[in-house]
Amino acid sequence: MNNKQIAIFAGGCFWCTEPVFSQLKGVSKVESGYIGGHTNNPTYKAICNGDTGHAEGIRITFDADVVNFETLLEVFLVSHDPTTLNRQGNDVGTQYRSAVFCQNQAQHDAARKMIAEFNEAQIYGAPIVTQINGTETFYPAEDTHQYYFDKNPENPYCIAVAAPKAAKIRAKYAALIKT
Repeated sequence: MNNKQIAIFAGGCFWCTEPVFSQLKGVSKVESGYIGGHTNNPTYKAICNGDTGHAEGIRITFDADVVNFETLLEVFLVSHDPTTLNRQGNDVGTQYRSAVFCQNQAQHDAARKMIAEFNEAQIYGAPIVTQINGTETFYPAEDTHQYYFDKNPENPYCIAVAAPKAAKIRAKYAALIKT
């Protein structure tokens, strides 16, 4: 990996966002975790109550010479509903909010620009409510949540929600998918 970079997105349940990105060329690691809250070392149980302020997020390690941040950002915006505040499908609460946690000014500028372009083109029937945040502490989730979809493909939630999201991205961005 010659040009290793990090992107952090929150777009609902990390069981659903991890398989979207782990299938992309240039992505070497996708780690589920918690970000954007006010307590140290949160747990899954604590964030599910909505008391810690954290979002379920993913930290993506990628080679920017293979896939750039803007492409990952586009996949992020297409893979979930960025127009619903604190909600993705049946998952409701601030822990399921849509957010980008920018690692530098270039990511911040790219996020602002792409969201403005999507809104101007009226890609969705409503304005995008995705938060654009700066760097915050990312707390890796418990081991059971890492690559959950790969380890539990028969889980009803994975079948109903995660698998269709990953399939949607494979269909729309076939050239980006690892072989």
